[in-house]
Amino acid sequence: MCGIVGIVGKQAVNQSIYEALTVLQHRGQDAAGIMTCTKSGRLHLRKGNGLVRDVFRTRHMIELKGKMGIGHVRYPTAGCSSSAEAQPFYVNSPYGISLAHNGNLTNFAQLKRDLFREDLRHINTYSDSEVLLNVLAHELHNQGKLRIDHEDVFRAVSGVHKRCRGAYAAIAMITGYGILGFRDPYGIRPMVIGKRETEKGTEYMVASESVALDVLGFEMMRDVLPGEAVFIDRDGNFYSRQCADKTVRATCLFEFVYLARPDSIIDDVSVYKARLRMGDHLANKIKKTYPDHDIDVVIPIPDTSRTSALQTANELGVKYREGFIKNRYIGRTFIMPGQKQRKKSVRQKLNAIDLEFNGKNVLLVDDSIVRGTTSMQIIQMARDAGANKVYFASAAPAVRYPNVYGIDMPSATELVAHDRSTEEVAKAIGADWLIYQDLEDLKESVGHGNAELTEFDTSVFDGNYLTGDIDKTYLDYIESLRNDEAKQGKKDGGNSKDSRASLIDMHNG
Repeated sequence: MCGIVGIVGKQAVNQSIYEALTVLQHRGQDAAGIMTCTKSGRLHLRKGNGLVRDVFRTRHMIELKGKMGIGHVRYPTAGCSSSAEAQPFYVNSPYGISLAHNGNLTNFAQLKRDLFREDLRHINTYSDSEVLLNVLAHELHNQGKLRIDHEDVFRAVSGVHKRCRGAYAAIAMITGYGILGFRDPYGIRPMVIGKRETEKGTEYMVASESVALDVLGFEMMRDVLPGEAVFIDRDGNFYSRQCADKTVRATCLFEFVYLARPDSIIDDVSVYKARLRMGDHLANKIKKTYPDHDIDVVIPIPDTSRTSALQTANELGVKYREGFIKNRYIGRTFIMPGQKQRKKSVRQKLNAIDLEFNGKNVLLVDDSIVRGTTSMQIIQMARDAGANKVYFASAAPAVRYPNVYGIDMPSATELVAHDRSTEEVAKAIGADWLIYQDLEDLKESVGHGNAELTEFDTSVFDGNYLTGDIDKTYLDYIESLRNDEAKQGKKDGGNSKDSRASLIDMHNG
């Protein structure tokens, strides 16, 4: 889960990219970066660990000159937090290419080996995004031209699709030429394109979510289609091309459950309306399963579940109340490395309003249950606040499998629903009873907004990895990267970065 943006403007783009990244901050809180390009081809880069507001100061913004640029907000997919892996990445040959990437290449270890042995390219980090950049650079180099045009760019993207597997929504800036946006043939990670009319002409933006377009006054044109590439040259001419031989529109359901902002539109579906429909289905399942329920009040776990919880309360005909107050300066707990840090942050993040719980049978609604650590602590907080009974509802189905397409889900053994029944999960988190959303209902909640969405990435719920290249060996590899021991560091003084390096070397062997 990362946020990406690229703008070709008629005026300086540094401030617009900065503002877009602040709106996309929910997609990554680990690092941020901006690279801009002047008309003469001079590149300017600022990136580092931290939130957007902390990485960029006035002195940095002044140096980010140019009417074309890209930006990125990142969180570490494998638990490695390093400024060396902050994006955008840059490679000087050919032409000078920078890239920002959202997703995960499932064959990046093989690609890294091929890049070294066959393409004679050195990869300097453990990031699959740098691998993707070098694959694109090699494909552009193969065009064999001193000067390229959009046709050459699209042929290069076709070559990327043939070599790369997994999920990738990427924005690249080709020095002196323009900005390229492209999406994997399954369209797993989101990407939209928008335009803004100014006195000097039309400006274009490519971004992860439509909300970035909205706040800057860009009109949303459409989603970038799976397998498609869009290219805006430095003069503002817009080109698009389908660059993959076979495509499937299979957006990630977890984008709608948790990742995206409710005011975004992804694949022509309003995230807000999809979450309302999740609430409808959740209420209907509760009424079927517990027709004589004694729920007094529905309380959301802020913030993502609010929309679904409100609709659930309306359909059940019970009160909706805000029972938890959130400290907005604490990051998203499910992506924090280490169990101890997650436990501490939950108490720092939420505080209960006792009068909304005291003596009541409470239904807590959350967007999903991942490790169960947060859910367990929140349920205990509700009991400590005087709740008589605490029921729990998840707007998503049980998360039983790790994500391999760019979301930092924990290893399978750390997922509370892995190899557990619903009743066993309820007992583990301390709920009186637990309701999960049905997968088919979740599909309908999203697909109702766009009839063309007939397939989805459902891998975290059912273990069906639609790219067809995920086996037990790969999942064991992911397990080694993502478990808490790897993230916290080995007891003998090692760290997750060293672990990732050795595993990549083993995988390449």
